[in-house]
Amino acid sequence: MSGPPTSALRMICTRKLAIIRTWDSINTAHPARRGSIAFTIVAAELGPICRSCCSSLYLQVSSSSLLTMNVGLPNLACLGLSRSPKAIPEDISFDLTVAAPPRGYCMATTASPRVPISGIPLEIVLHILELAHLNDNHEPDTQLLASFSLTCRSWSFHAQKLLFRRVRLHSEATYESFVFAVDRSTTRGIALGNAVHQLHVVLDDNQHTPLERVSFARAITLCPNLHEINLSVYGFSELARSGHVAERVQRPAPPFAEHVLDLIRTGPEISHLHFSNWSDNDDMIVQLLTVWPSLKTLSITGKTPHLSPALKRRPCYPGTLEKLRMNCQVEPSLDFLEWLLHTSADSKSLRGIELNREPSFHLLDFLVEHHGEQLHTLSLPSCTTHKHAHAVIRCRALREFRTERAWTLPTIFRHLPEHVRHLAFGMDPSTPLQHIVELVKTKDELESVAVNVWRGDCERQLGALKMACAFRGVELRITRDICLHRALVRR
Repeated sequence: MSGPPTSALRMICTRKLAIIRTWDSINTAHPARRGSIAFTIVAAELGPICRSCCSSLYLQVSSSSLLTMNVGLPNLACLGLSRSPKAIPEDISFDLTVAAPPRGYCMATTASPRVPISGIPLEIVLHILELAHLNDNHEPDTQLLASFSLTCRSWSFHAQKLLFRRVRLHSEATYESFVFAVDRSTTRGIALGNAVHQLHVVLDDNQHTPLERVSFARAITLCPNLHEINLSVYGFSELARSGHVAERVQRPAPPFAEHVLDLIRTGPEISHLHFSNWSDNDDMIVQLLTVWPSLKTLSITGKTPHLSPALKRRPCYPGTLEKLRMNCQVEPSLDFLEWLLHTSADSKSLRGIELNREPSFHLLDFLVEHHGEQLHTLSLPSCTTHKHAHAVIRCRALREFRTERAWTLPTIFRHLPEHVRHLAFGMDPSTPLQHIVELVKTKDELESVAVNVWRGDCERQLGALKMACAFRGVELRITRDICLHRALVRR
């Protein structure tokens, strides 16, 4: 059989085509894909002769229910049609009955999409690793990354780079392993050293092989992209003559030698420093501040720094801090804060203050007096006195206000600025929420509210807050774990 003649082809092409899926069913099943949906129908129904004269037939159905038929121009004469390249839109109606193909002709089948032989593209894999390697506390999941590095060769190096983004050094043994891994004489070592962004260091002379201070300085020089250091210092513990162990912040720790400081200066500029001092040494924080005038974020924990007579003779700290966090056992003196924040006050650079211990009114008043005009973030453990509340209200540029304990004066919530965006507080069954609900209803720029429930069943109180947040489109996060609450609000 030689196949149907040209007249038969013309008749077949001009007949009504059966459409399996109607336009209405497509709109119902896929409302997001309205507009222009293209179908490709292979003209296998026409047999080998049709495939020799027209390769394929294209149907395009638009939202106006117009049908355009476009056949290859060289084959139009074969069908007896015009060679005009412009398609003429015509209104059509759909026939839901499926026409049976002519006897002797087989419908061509379209192959299903297949995954490439090489697997998922590496760019997608790396993006998944970036999203999955942080845990709920926004810290790298080292066990997960270690598993990724052992999965296959193509993943190994990239997973190791994520592992080296945050490095922890606490002994000479870990330092030697780190130096071997980031050896600058090898291409792999250079890449791993460049991947280090954060360095967690523990200087504890009580360890069997404690990390030497010069090793700490050398590790900094091996990481050209390092910008954040978390340093914890522990004093040496020894029995006093009375037989008891000295308090942790009373244990001696040697300061940094001058050649160590010179070596640190040759390293990269550090913008974030988290310093935890659990020794009796008051000079270490001052030594580090003189080495890194580039700091933007400073966190001080443990031993309270004070303004020594030698420090009074030095010029004020030249850095312009943007965020200050303090969690000291004793409140720092105003003289030290004046020395530390003098340049920041002149440049109006300080944007965030976080105090983890209840400040005195004099301390809070000092900070608000010098930095409240440009302060965007203020975090306090609680605010229970009218003096503290009035100090907070004076910060008219606040974008974020956080407290943790279950009681805060309602005056603060009534007088927060109009452009506040983030709010965090603690509560228990005795905490009134009507002022916070009213704040959610009236602050147009509010984006999120974080609540930590300390104890008891607060579902009845939280009902009105949930409804207000849902109505206003405000994100509401409720926790019963203060550590998780802090991790959420500090991101």
